[in-house]
Amino acid sequence: MPQTMKLALLDDYQKVALRMADWDRLRKRGIEISVFHEPFKSVDDAAAKLAPFDILGLLRERTAFPKALIDRLPNLKFMVLTGARAASLDDKAAAARGIPVSTTPGGGSNAPTAELGWALLMMCARDLGKAERLARTGKWHDGIEQMVVLEGKRLGILGLGKLGSRAARYGKAFGMDVVAWSQNLTPEKAAEGGARYVTKDELLATSDFVSIHLALSDRTRGLIQAADLAKMKKTAILVNTSRGPIVDEAALIAALKNRTILHAGLDVYDKEPLPADHPLTKLDNVTLIPHLGYVVEDSYRHFYGGAVQDIEAWLDGKPINVLNPDALKK
Repeated sequence: MPQTMKLALLDDYQKVALRMADWDRLRKRGIEISVFHEPFKSVDDAAAKLAPFDILGLLRERTAFPKALIDRLPNLKFMVLTGARAASLDDKAAAARGIPVSTTPGGGSNAPTAELGWALLMMCARDLGKAERLARTGKWHDGIEQMVVLEGKRLGILGLGKLGSRAARYGKAFGMDVVAWSQNLTPEKAAEGGARYVTKDELLATSDFVSIHLALSDRTRGLIQAADLAKMKKTAILVNTSRGPIVDEAALIAALKNRTILHAGLDVYDKEPLPADHPLTKLDNVTLIPHLGYVVEDSYRHFYGGAVQDIEAWLDGKPINVLNPDALKK
């Protein structure tokens, strides 16, 4: 391996990457480190700015890496992805060029994402985002119309995996009736996860809160369409902390505008970061937060510490945690 290489750490919006791991271990091996704090404006912008780099450090799915971008990076030799997978990364295109992509699996507890999801649900129930803004302007209770109590309400969970099961436990602790559905869920598995199995239609039609905990895939992309939103109660609240494209964004905006549902709480979007002029930002019955599910120090230290280890292993000619092993055959 060459002794001098250039590493770019991408999408460090909070400017914390360099203090979350011992990057001096790489600097001592001749690695020059640059950090990008702002999202790229386009594929052309990313291609121009990243062309000089040999190694790229990706923070989850913040920047998409399609074949069209990978093929325009002439010096690229290795990529490290924080997390275990990224639907926005074309690892096969990287493999075709002999570029391994290593990951940082594990990460400990999924509590940060689960807790964030529950906090968002509670914010929506009492419209705390609006309440906080009113308190700052001295309006006190003026304008507070949404006053929903959790106890005795039905929580419908779409996806009863590790995160969905945590949400079920939280719901039970708050005295809620918890039901669940996903494509592969059975009544037995639902019971094990702390919920009662119902059909998708029943869940949507009878739940006071619908919380999404599904991975984005071909099966779940666009799972919630206009017809699904129309089945929900007019007093229902939808919370999505999974991935934006699981819900048809245009249909959700229309449902909120028309008051088809009461409120939505979103941590994820079709396009991230969410543009300031996006239609969602103009609505008063949606609570928006900037994809904070995994954004805690413990997760960052795991991600970036793992990235250092992955790069060291690759420099030693013994790459680990390789997502696209075909790249090693080139």
